[in-house]
Amino acid sequence: RTMARRSSDKQSEPSAYEKALGLLARREHSARELKTKLARRGFDADENAAALERLRSKDFQNDARFGEMLVRSRIEGGYGPRWIVAELRTHGIGEEAAGALIAAAEPDWPELIRRQLRRRYGGKPAATMAERSKRAAFLLRRGFDGSTVKLAVGASGVAESSDEAD
Repeated sequence: RTMARRSSDKQSEPSAYEKALGLLARREHSARELKTKLARRGFDADENAAALERLRSKDFQNDARFGEMLVRSRIEGGYGPRWIVAELRTHGIGEEAAGALIAAAEPDWPELIRRQLRRRYGGKPAATMAERSKRAAFLLRRGFDGSTVKLAVGASGVAESSDEAD
């Protein structure tokens, strides 16, 4: 029904370009994300490709800018580099580009881990090995690498000073 309406009433329906521009007005989107959303709304692949190219040529859509926004947002949300790289990959941003975006953000991973542990466990040291393991698993699920987690959780279960995790 939508396809029939679209072909017979094209003047009142927004074009793929207009639809994508409206999506970008709300927030940054990756090219892959826009392509998927436009396809779901019934636009054909050629129209999608033309719309995306036009948006890129005017710098309305930029995967690097989208990546920077996502990296900042996830770092502030307490996620580690592995989580962020994996999410960027789902948006069509390669591992090398993702690594560069993360490096450009200059995150302080040890401080971010300390903040996550304080938020989750209230700054209390882990009393048992099981509790340290639980905290390490929490950090690993959030995308931090094993060596950083091991240093942060360490013997006490909470990284107190910046020297402990550096």
